[in-house]
Order: sequence, then C-alpha cells, then structure tokens
Amino acid sequence: MASPELVEDLALVLGLSQPERPAAYKSIMATFSSNPDAAQCTEDLIAITDTIFSESLGVVATRALVIDLIDSLKSLASGSGGVPSETTSRVWLDVGKVIAEHITSNPSLSTSLVDQTATIYEDLIAAAYESQDSFTEAAKTLAAIPLDSSQRRVSDQYKADLWIRIIRNYLEDDDATSAETYLNKLKNIIHNVADDNPELNLHFKLSAARIQDSNRQFLAASQSYYDISLSPAIAEEERLHTLSMAIKCAVLAPAGPPRSRVLGRLYKDERSASLEEYGMLEKMFLDRLLTKTEVDKFAQDLAPHQLATTSDGSTVLAKAMVEHNLLAVSRLYRNIGFDALGSWLGLDSGNKAEEITARMIEQGRLAGSIDQIDRVIYFESGQEASGEKGSGRAEVPVGKEMRRQDGMVQASAEDLERITDDLLAEFPQLVPAGVPGN
Repeated sequence: MASPELVEDLALVLGLSQPERPAAYKSIMATFSSNPDAAQCTEDLIAITDTIFSESLGVVATRALVIDLIDSLKSLASGSGGVPSETTSRVWLDVGKVIAEHITSNPSLSTSLVDQTATIYEDLIAAAYESQDSFTEAAKTLAAIPLDSSQRRVSDQYKADLWIRIIRNYLEDDDATSAETYLNKLKNIIHNVADDNPELNLHFKLSAARIQDSNRQFLAASQSYYDISLSPAIAEEERLHTLSMAIKCAVLAPAGPPRSRVLGRLYKDERSASLEEYGMLEKMFLDRLLTKTEVDKFAQDLAPHQLATTSDGSTVLAKAMVEHNLLAVSRLYRNIGFDALGSWLGLDSGNKAEEITARMIEQGRLAGSIDQIDRVIYFESGQEASGEKGSGRAEVPVGKEMRRQDGMVQASAEDLERITDDLLAEFPQLVPAGVPGN
C-alpha cells in the first residue's frame, strides 16, 4: 500500500491544472524514489505509475514522465556503478513490469513509446533478472524487445549487442538450443559489425565455441577454443583458460585422424605444458593406453554436459576413452581376439569390443578388418584411415595369418587343376563330345 504522504501528494496533483501536473509528478518521483525501505519504495513508485497512466495526459507528456520514472529507478543503483543490489533489483523488477504492462495494454502508447519499452526491458527488468541469476528469464525479456517496428529503426550494432546478450544468458543456464537460435541470427549480420567491435566479435566466437561444446561437437569446439586462445584481445589468464577448454574438448572428441591432427596442434603449443591437462594430452597424442585412475582424475574438472550419459548408457568421457584405448591397442597388436580386446578396454564382453571396432572401421577412424568366425580383429599397420566413411576398411588381406591362409587356398586350387588335367590326359573319353580339344 502506498504511504499516506504519497496518497496526499497525489491528491494535490489531481487538483492542479493539466499543464502543471507533469512537473508535480516529477517532483514526487524524486522524493519517494529515495526511500531506503525497498518494499515501501516499490509500493510508492507503483502508485505513482498507476496514477500517471490513469490520466489522459497525452503521448508527449506521458513519454516524458515514463523517462523520468526510468531515470528514478536507475538512480537507485547509481552508488554501485549501475549494478543493482538485491533490494534494488526487486524494485526494478516489480515497478518495471507495471510500467511495461501499462504501455503494452494501451495501443496508442505501445506504438509511440517503443524506445521506452525497450529501455525498461533491457536496462531494468532483464538487468534485475541477471543480478538474481535468473538468466533464462532475462533472455526471454530481452527477446521480447521489438526490432522490426515501423516506429523504431535499429542498427545492426544494436541487434548484435542484444542477441549476444541473449545468447550469453541462455548459455549461463546451459540452454544451448535456445542460444543457437540467436547465434544463427547473429551470423547473418556479424560481418557488418565485427571489424568495428573486436570485443563483440570475440564474444560471438566464444559463444559459438560454447554452443558446439554443449552440443557435443567437441572437435569443432576444440578448434574454436584454440583460435580464441591465440587472440591478443584477451588477458593471458583467459587465453590459458580457453586453451585448457580446447584440450578438454579434443580429449572428448571421437578418436580418429581428425582428432589426432587437433591433438598434435595442441601438443606442439608450448603453453600446453603449463596446464593440468597436459599429461592427458601427451598420452593421447602419443597413442598410449590410459588407466582408469587417470581418466577419473581428468573427469573431476569437466562440466556436467561433458559427463552426460549417451544413448548406450556410457558417459561421453568413457566412450572417448574406450575409443582412444582401442587405437592404442591397434598400435601394439597386429591382431587380437574379441574377448582379449574387451578385457583391455574394460568392457563387459568381447561382443561390445567388436561392435565399437566395427563402427570405427566403418566411419573411417580405424584401419583393419574383422573375422567374425574366428572372433579375431586384424589391424592394418600399413594403411591409415583418413577419417572418411569407409576408409578404414582394409583393401587387401591384412595380417600374416590372413596371407598364409590365402596362399593355402591358392595352392589347393592349383593342385586340383593339375589333377584334373592329368585325369583328362589319361582318360580322354571322360571329356564330353563337342568340347573343344576333344
């Protein structure tokens, strides 16, 4: 409920002539917006707002008073560098919503006060949500700001700033799907503003990397993070952090030639040696087997989405480690049985090892072949998979054992042909009539 003093002052204003009222309302705002009691301040400012919009002051006078209301609310955070405190954010949220509702419910005002509505959404309501860590609500509020209005023309720079803020808010709540929607919009105009605003361009690249990371496009995310880590526009500490993220994503990427190239690029970067992830990076680049202890230690610093469970019930990290260790085993053995491979990889059965191997060969991430009858996998050391689908299939028999068996088959065929020739020479009557040579 509004304070008795305010009720009295508002009654006096109503007794003034129409031209005198705007100045009186402005004076009242200055007086009651400074109330240290946040709850009472909210009630008083809402009462002032309701009174202003209940009168027919005209669009020009109402616009001026709305601007004064916005300035009064912003002044509450003037002592904290424009960042609202917990109590101030509540005032901004409650009063801002009331002002916005009054404007949008009036067709005449909603088309005339578009700029003021945008300011309320952007500088008051969304800012309040952000200070309360309600990032999704902040993003939805910003998304409600009209950009394609005949009464308001906005520049590409304004759109880019707004969309990048929406993207970052959604990413704070790990909503990569919604963030990607606005990133795709931003892609259409970023080339118009990137040159004049390096900071915005950097935020765009970082947001793209985070979305790729959240969508488990780890290889692309690693490359994006690494490119950002080379940017002189950010501090050294931030460059090392993005380099660390690049290594984590590379480790989680599907094993194969493309990942090996990314690992090589990261391993050769002198800065990598100073990071905690270097031990894991080195072992993966050199195709060494990883132990469960090493994997568990690495997992402690991963984000929740990087430890998410996949459709087969395993985690993203566990799947990446199994595929890496399979590649490491292929460097140690020419061939190996299903069950033995499953034991090496820490799997429950040899059939699971066969399934993973078959998928990697089919996707061109491992060169070799599978003998399902003898339950043996043959690795081709002289043929490298390119990463293209089907390139992992061996084009010639692989392994010393396979070549020996082929030789035995060929010898048997030659012996059979020789015996047949000898029989026909000894018993020509066995050749049917009409056959050439008879």
